[in-house]
Amino acid sequence: MAANDTIADMLTRIRNSNLARHPKTEVPATKMTRAIARVLKEEGFITDFEEVGEGVKKNLVIALKYKGKNRQPTVRKLKRVSKPGLRVYSNRQELPRVLGGIGIAIISTSKGIMTDREARRQGIGGEVLCYVW
Repeated sequence: MAANDTIADMLTRIRNSNLARHPKTEVPATKMTRAIARVLKEEGFITDFEEVGEGVKKNLVIALKYKGKNRQPTVRKLKRVSKPGLRVYSNRQELPRVLGGIGIAIISTSKGIMTDREARRQGIGGEVLCYVW
């Protein structure tokens, strides 16, 4: 799997681990996956994440979050929006609202990776990476 979509890969791994109710999942560590994990943690979708491994072969271990006695995953849905084949950008007026503000859109802006709410607050647009709710 060379030159793949690291973000889609990360979302798929989180999705699959959630379905299997795994406590943790591992994704290759890149600047992008690190930034997305940070946003997911700040927004309370995951418990925590840490980097493991040496040099180039670093991975992020993401601790998934479940709620209730049935252990429902906190992340109900992860949707990739902008893909390598079809990039999706939006300016600050057109930033998407996910489920009327219940979910978040993760946006890649000139000031880094942030939620749609944060980008709106700073008055900047960017590439819409994914929706999470």
